[in-house]
Amino acid sequence: MTDLYPTSAAWDADAAQLETQAAQVTACKGHLGDSAARLRQCLELRADMTERLYRLAVFAREQRAQDTGVAASLALSQRVDLLGNRLGEVTAFYDPEILRIGRERIAKFIAADPALRVHRFPLDRVLRAAPHTLDDAGENLVAKFGNMSGAGGEAYSILANADMPWPKIKLASGEEVTLDQSAYTKHRESANRDDRKRVMDAFFGTWKTFERSTGVMLYAQLKQDMVFSTERKYPDSITRVLDRNKVPVAVVDTLIAQTNASLPTLHRYFKLRARMLGVTDMRYYDIYPPLVHGDYKFPIALGRQLTIEAVAPLGIDYVQAMTKGLDSRWMDTYPRARKQSGAHAAGAAYDVHPFVLMNYNDDYESVTTLAHEWGHAMHSYLANRAQPFVTAQYAIFTAEIASTFNEALLLDRMLKAAKTDDERVFYLGSALENLRATFFRQAMFAEFERDIHARADRGEPLTGDALSKTYCALLKRYHGTAEGVVAIDDAYCTEWAYIPHFYSAFYVYQYATSIAASSLFADQVASGDKAALERYLGLLRAGGSDDPYVLVKHAGVDLATPAPYQALVARMNRIMDEIEAILAKRR
Repeated sequence: MTDLYPTSAAWDADAAQLETQAAQVTACKGHLGDSAARLRQCLELRADMTERLYRLAVFAREQRAQDTGVAASLALSQRVDLLGNRLGEVTAFYDPEILRIGRERIAKFIAADPALRVHRFPLDRVLRAAPHTLDDAGENLVAKFGNMSGAGGEAYSILANADMPWPKIKLASGEEVTLDQSAYTKHRESANRDDRKRVMDAFFGTWKTFERSTGVMLYAQLKQDMVFSTERKYPDSITRVLDRNKVPVAVVDTLIAQTNASLPTLHRYFKLRARMLGVTDMRYYDIYPPLVHGDYKFPIALGRQLTIEAVAPLGIDYVQAMTKGLDSRWMDTYPRARKQSGAHAAGAAYDVHPFVLMNYNDDYESVTTLAHEWGHAMHSYLANRAQPFVTAQYAIFTAEIASTFNEALLLDRMLKAAKTDDERVFYLGSALENLRATFFRQAMFAEFERDIHARADRGEPLTGDALSKTYCALLKRYHGTAEGVVAIDDAYCTEWAYIPHFYSAFYVYQYATSIAASSLFADQVASGDKAALERYLGLLRAGGSDDPYVLVKHAGVDLATPAPYQALVARMNRIMDEIEAILAKRR
């Protein structure tokens, strides 16, 4: 973390500088249209403030992530929130004033001052948002309300990572474990079926205890989204959220429609899984254990090596940059008490480097997560070096392509080196589970979000119990419970409360769209198509220089059409064909 700030005093000094700039920026109010030079100066000041805020935020968030129980780190994170709200308030006049200047005059300014060209796309995003931009007073009021936004998600984060009274259970081996989120992820894969049931019963039983509270937290988030959508004159929350990056609602609607049309493929997978596990009554707790058991251990040194070898098709520059990051401690690797669960990459410190948080468990899933998060990190690394700050920050819509692309390359690397049919089936089975979790599961989450946001937009009440019933119906439909494919206990229907992504509206659908796109890109690159490689690397370097849907479409994939989803489902069926062919040889 010292690469960001060597001391806490250095962080404080940078925060103080941001406060100084916040006072200076008021001189721009009413003068953005004075001249091209004045507009450029004011845009550069705002960009510098934002860049500084992002650096402050990465430090604060990562400090908090490494130990969520340290009060000082929470206070630092809260200071960043206050600084962000302060920045939003003092710059709230920018967009309304740019709209008053108008597109024609802005174009003349850009023609007169070539240094303004780097701001062309950000300015265009403001100008086309005219129907949803308020006057100065309205924008200032919305910025002030930022102090209260996200309260539900903040409360959830503290509950889930620091305050949750995780249960202790005794496994069949006699080992007693505290079933926090990392332990749940690990032990739900147990080879012992009774242990798997014990793990899910205890874990979701704990979430059931907090069903009412988490329902209030999530409903608060839904209502917040509804209010902002109404005030900005959008017909609903999904349109407002997707409009931030000009993603057509047709993308989400097509994804959900194609996923539902492809449920027979998902059910085929569950039936194959039941056969390979030797169970006649497939249950929800049978989804996670590997299809082939073996002594497959992947300590971090091996995981690093495999990931670096996997991304070799992306070129020596990509490999060298990733290796440098792994060697330079850009990553917090192992789980600890009170450390934030899961994994993430933080690439917003534009002039430093990305940071990666892992909870590495020495299993193959940890290796795939390593490849995934370093896909994000390298996306930031490349974009930050190719783009000016104002167009370097990319949207999640493209971010998850970079991460799932690396997972596809890792699978290709592992299959080429597999020495036995069992090992091959192990990796193929892992790929199937990844497709289930990243495509079908995230699409199910997206359908859940679309439903509950629509109900909140209509002013309907939503309690924790109502959320569980809604989620339960989807869970059982996707898993073919009525068709006898997977039986799901109602006790597991509080799973929605365990998913942090619901506090970031319409975030999860992008995992599903991205894996559909990345699968096509990875197939092309792995085949040696150099033009496809350049298009893909160009997509990464493009950062946020255009709308993400447009960037991906220009790279060769239109996510508002059925084609990429149908291609992914076909790939899933091919993997199952190969597994079934291996199984047939053993008869």
